[in-house]
Formats: sequence, C-alpha cells, structure tokens
Amino acid sequence: MDNFLVTLLFMAVIGAIIGGVTNHLAIKMLFRPHEAIYIKNWRVPFTPGLIPKRRDELANQLGLTVVNYLLTPETFRKKFFSKDIQEKVEQFAQVKIEETIFTNDKTIQDWLDLAGFSHVPMTIEQKVESIVAGQFESLKNTLSTKSIRTLLSADIQETIDAKIPVVVGHILEKGEDYFLSPEGEMTIKAMMDDFLSSKGSLGGMINMFLGDSSSLVSKVQRELVKFLQSPGTTELLTKIFVQEWDKLKDRPVIDFLEDIQFEPILVNLQSYVKEQLAVAERLNHPIAYYWPEGSTWMKESVVPRLIEKAFIQAEAKLEDVLKRLNLKEVVREQVDSFPVSKLEELVLGISQREFKMITVLGAVLGGLIGIVQGLIVNLM
Repeated sequence: MDNFLVTLLFMAVIGAIIGGVTNHLAIKMLFRPHEAIYIKNWRVPFTPGLIPKRRDELANQLGLTVVNYLLTPETFRKKFFSKDIQEKVEQFAQVKIEETIFTNDKTIQDWLDLAGFSHVPMTIEQKVESIVAGQFESLKNTLSTKSIRTLLSADIQETIDAKIPVVVGHILEKGEDYFLSPEGEMTIKAMMDDFLSSKGSLGGMINMFLGDSSSLVSKVQRELVKFLQSPGTTELLTKIFVQEWDKLKDRPVIDFLEDIQFEPILVNLQSYVKEQLAVAERLNHPIAYYWPEGSTWMKESVVPRLIEKAFIQAEAKLEDVLKRLNLKEVVREQVDSFPVSKLEELVLGISQREFKMITVLGAVLGGLIGIVQGLIVNLM
C-alpha cells in the first residue's frame, strides 16, 4: 500500500512538472526565439517563435481588424461628428476668438509683428507715395496732351456756355456801379487828365478851352453808363467771351500752368495724404477699437455657421480621407516594425497573471493525469 501511494505521488509530481513546464514553454515559444536558429544550413524546428514567424500575417490581420471593426467611418461619425462635439468645438472657438482676436491686450500692429509684418506702416506709406506720384504724373501727362474741350464733359461745357451771358451781365452791372461811384469819377478824371497831358500842346489848348477836366467827367460818366447799359454792348461782350472761350477749349490745360512748380505740390500732397492716413497711429489700436460688435457677431453668426459647414464637409469627405490615409497599411507597417522584444514585454506585462494561471493549470492537469496513470498502472 505504501509503495502504491509513493508511486502515485511520484507520478502526480512528475505529471505536474511536465504539464507546468510544457505550458510555460508553449507560452515562451509564442515569442522565443526572436530569430530563426540555424545549424549550418538546417533550421532548428520551431524557430523563430510563433509570433515572430507569423509577424507579416499578424500585421496584415491587425490592419484588417482595425479598418473593418475599430476605426470605421461609422466609429468616427459617432465619436467626432456628434452634436455634442460640435457644440463643444463652437464654444472653444468662441472663447478663443474673444480671448485672442478681440482682446484689448493686442493691437493690430502686435498681430502684424506676430505674423512677421512689422514694417507694414512703412510699406503702406511708401506705397501711398508711389501711388500719389503715379497719379500725379498721370494727371500732368493728361493736362499736357489733352485740351480743355476733351477733359470737360459735354454737360459741363453747356453749363459754362450758358453762364457766359450771366457773367457778362454781372461784369457790366459791376462796371456801371463802379463808374457811378466817387472812385469811378476819380478814375475817369485821372484818365482824362493823363490823356490830355499826353497830347502836348493840343491837349493844353483843349484844356484851355474846356477849363478844368472835372466839367467833362459827368458827361463822360453818363456816356459810359449808356454804353454799358446798351444791348449792343452786352451782345458784343458776350460774343467776344464766347469766341475766346471756344479758343481756350482747344488749348492744352498745361499751357495755363507753365509757371507752376509741380514738384513741391507733389511733395506736399504726399505729406498731406500720409498725415491724413496716419497708418502707424491707426494700427496702434486693437481690433475691438474699430469693430466693437465684432466679437458678438463672430460668436453668434460666423462661428456657428463655419463650424456647422466644416462638420458637414468633413463628414462628407470622411470615407475618402480614411481611404487616403490607408490605415490598414499604416497599422501593418507599425506592427511589422515593432520590436518583438517590446511586443513580448507588452503582452506579458498585460497578461502575466493569466499566463501564470495557464502554467499552474498545466501543472494541475499534469498532476491529475499522473494520478490517473498511477491508478491505471496499479490496477494493471
């Protein structure tokens, strides 16, 4: 009886050792050895381990699994294109716009400096100078080559033509007022005295017969007023004005500007335009200074529409993007390039307890088999 128990115990222990060692070896053979072992040209069986040997198949299978079951278009739609995610993106964008773009801490110049355009004010001023100079030169060329008739539109010419009789009437009216005034009388007297004195002895004889020229002033004054009030005078003066105006219209404008120095005008004009623009001063304000309601408008109108449109477009392009990403190939390459030692460490780190239980289970099953074998041997 004692020999039976010893035999039974011995076979149970041997079976347990064989079962445990076998399972432990089987687990190790999943990864070990990492490389095939050769004796001359003969490859040792079961080398490399199962996973290193089937790495390509494993990588392809993992790639298919990820594409077909894990990272599917439907998964992305549920995770990234839900209404909740859209609302969170909108809130994030609204906060960032208010904190960054419409903050009073940064001026427009600060944004330009941040973008690498710190010389924008100088560049704008130089551009303005160039534009003003170009336009000024173009104006000079136009004035030099084109006549007044060409430059003035037909309606303006008609307006000026219609104003000539009015101007003539006004001139004659003012002339009449002048010659009837004391100043006009003095002018007539001075002119008569000058005329008589310029005629020498003849003038002296006339002056002697007529006496002082003052007696003639009133007569000349009346005749001048009659002349100015005469319709013929108005008609004659109007005709002269019209003829001279027609001649002027065919002359280049530059003919009347020959004595003008254009260079100082250009410099002053450029200075005035730059002074009015005040680019540096205007850029030294935040965006909110020029657009106080901009933040509210962006948050309530622009951002929701942009986010909604972006989500719609992104969802529509999702499948095409996933195809272009070729996730299957990405996963295959990553798995194929992953070191087997790291993969072994990762798997064993996660399933170490389970692998130990498998080893223990193998030992228990081996022990039970050993007991059964001992019983069979004893019965035989």
